[in-house]
Amino acid sequence: MGGSKMTLAVAVVLAVLLTPPARAASEMDPYKILGVTRSANSAEIKKVYKRLAREWHPDKNKDPGAEDMFIKITKSYEILSSEDKRANYDRYGQTDDTQPYGSGHYGHRHDNFYFDESFFNFPFNNKNQRDFGDNKYTLHFNHYINDVVPDSYKRPYLIKITSDWCFTCIHIEPVWKEVVQEMESLGVGIGVVDVGYERRLANHLGAHRTPSILGVLNGKVTFFHYAVAKEHLKQFVEDLLPQRLVEQVNDKNDQQFLNSWHDLNKPHVLVFDQVPVVPLLYKLTAFAYKDHLQFGYVDQGLTETADLQKRFNINTYAPTILVFKENIDKPADIIQAKGLKKQIVDEFMSNNKFLLAPRLVNQKLFDELCPVKQFHRRRKYCVLLITGDEDIFAAGNQEFVSFASTNTKEVVRFAYVYQRLQQPLCDVLMQSRDGSPSTAQVVILERRNTAGKALFKPVTPWNGREEEKQLLLEELDRLQKDPSILIHDAVLPALNNEFASMFVIRWIYASYDYLSEVIDDILHNNWREMMPLLSLIFSALFILFGTVVIQAFSDSSADQLVKLTGKDGTTAENGSSSSTSSRPPKKNFVEVTELTDITYTSNLVKLRPGHMNIVLVLTDASKNILLSKFAKEVYSFTGSMTLHFSFLNIDKHSEWMNTLLEYVQDAMQIEADEEEDGGNRKMDYTGHVLALNGHKKCFCLFKPVYTGEDVDGKLSEDEGVTSGGRSRARSRDDHPARKSRRPRSTPTLQIHHKLDRLGLWMERLMEGTLPCYYVQTWPGIDKITSSK
Repeated sequence: MGGSKMTLAVAVVLAVLLTPPARAASEMDPYKILGVTRSANSAEIKKVYKRLAREWHPDKNKDPGAEDMFIKITKSYEILSSEDKRANYDRYGQTDDTQPYGSGHYGHRHDNFYFDESFFNFPFNNKNQRDFGDNKYTLHFNHYINDVVPDSYKRPYLIKITSDWCFTCIHIEPVWKEVVQEMESLGVGIGVVDVGYERRLANHLGAHRTPSILGVLNGKVTFFHYAVAKEHLKQFVEDLLPQRLVEQVNDKNDQQFLNSWHDLNKPHVLVFDQVPVVPLLYKLTAFAYKDHLQFGYVDQGLTETADLQKRFNINTYAPTILVFKENIDKPADIIQAKGLKKQIVDEFMSNNKFLLAPRLVNQKLFDELCPVKQFHRRRKYCVLLITGDEDIFAAGNQEFVSFASTNTKEVVRFAYVYQRLQQPLCDVLMQSRDGSPSTAQVVILERRNTAGKALFKPVTPWNGREEEKQLLLEELDRLQKDPSILIHDAVLPALNNEFASMFVIRWIYASYDYLSEVIDDILHNNWREMMPLLSLIFSALFILFGTVVIQAFSDSSADQLVKLTGKDGTTAENGSSSSTSSRPPKKNFVEVTELTDITYTSNLVKLRPGHMNIVLVLTDASKNILLSKFAKEVYSFTGSMTLHFSFLNIDKHSEWMNTLLEYVQDAMQIEADEEEDGGNRKMDYTGHVLALNGHKKCFCLFKPVYTGEDVDGKLSEDEGVTSGGRSRARSRDDHPARKSRRPRSTPTLQIHHKLDRLGLWMERLMEGTLPCYYVQTWPGIDKITSSK
């Protein structure tokens, strides 16, 4: 009986413990909210979601609960539209993408990072029951764009992506709270984005899962991938910062570090501390003041820094910060205290952002040193030394810095400018006088508006003598009593950026940091954020590979080896030829068939409609030379399936050519050309090319053209009219060929050049602009007989 009571008590306790989660889960039933059954498919769910979303959208539905209902509808659709989330809910009743807790020592990886499974039984994470005040850090889209992004160029931001129904967010809440308290005290910006209310901002950040943690620096978003632990998050913030913010300084490189103030035009800061690694506070400070200060870190625990500590009398029991300006032997300011706070360090750095007399190297520095006048009591005057960077000005420049170090007036700032590097500004301030590089000039000015208007007065030439110092001091005293002594006014031009040449170096560093982050993203399989970049890379590789493949398999026009196939089945190069019976559309050689009594009928008389046979007329002596040239000229046209190529040996079939011309119905133009070209002399048909259309019984004629050494050679293409008065399109060269002034000799060189213009003739043939001569019938087989 006692055992039964004990069992009943245990059952009651378990029921009490398990009831709240079940009730919480029942409050968020996506099937009930959307009004669909558990067997509903994706299309039905999507259709219902669209209808409910339009009905409950806060912009259209003025019901007070419309916004909450719209959020529930959206969340329900997210769960049921995802196969994994839907299966997770059906199996465990969980409305987020959390998995059943396991027993692994290192925890499960969830989405973008790991979470510690040692936290259980947290209350449901809704807007009214959170144990940590996230409302203080809530970000909205406009606030992020207008405030957070610009501020991220001075400090990093740590942002958490969460939602009201995020169970995993509950588990990481204690760690997040502890990290936020520490990071905020160091100057790190904190933000929280609730995807239920700021879906637009979450999409803009690329956060598609909850919870997610990300960092923002210089406007760039970086996701956190590791276990949500305090040390991991601190390391994540450090990794966001550039790696070269703080330089390690010891007894060997301290002089080199401090002496670089002149080239960098910045005060140099030395931080002394006992820890071997630079604390995050100093790194964050160095990033915030990277445009004004150069930071170095001295590890007091190293023997290599003993001389440095002794020289400046450093107390080893408390962190010490020294600021060096123009004098590297004596610090311009010092702060030493245990447990330095962010506010104290910021105030110390703000008071030492500039050298005693910095050089104006860009417009931004000019605006900070010499701000525009806003109110009468906030006047700022600039004492500007116009000088040079040659050795003859070194002594005067040093005296100017010494004079600036004695200044106690808060309304006066000292600066100098190199005339050679800022010539437009110097021309205005020196009143267009001959600014001789052997003479320096001191000018007092006051800027009046942002458009560049300024009042100024040249005070004295400057060589650093005592009378010049006294005169400048008197003018400054007068200026405090009577600002009207600035009698000149002008519009100052914008300053040249003297550090513009360092852009390449900054670009290289930025590229290195970006590639490091890309590799880190790839290693952690952050595919959603990496997808655009991967798509771009693979697209570029595909285009490059495709281009290479196309070029590899494409035919080069004239440089490839031309092979001619003859009837004996052998291939010949550079003029040797033979015959073959078939020709694929386009190969790396030209197939030329000899026109004989065997091939005559198939290659001409019974040629299919639309097909043409291009026939080269040659002799035994000119065969090799003309065939090689013919193949090269017609090679680019071998891709046409309607063109066939042949040659006719005139030594074997001398009567065929004459008979063909006799059959022409209107041979007036051909006869006229022959009379002008050769008179009564026997016609030499070597090098002629015929385009024979067997079906239409017409042909086009190409006559040899002499180029190269034969300067009198000219393109002579038959241009006649068709039978029945049907005129063909006449050529661009529609005039009779000039009579050659040199005898008709046929040396090898001239024979080679007979076909120089054949390629152009072939183009016109393909265009259909050549005249075509009609015949009643083709010369019969009896006309193709040997004349020998």
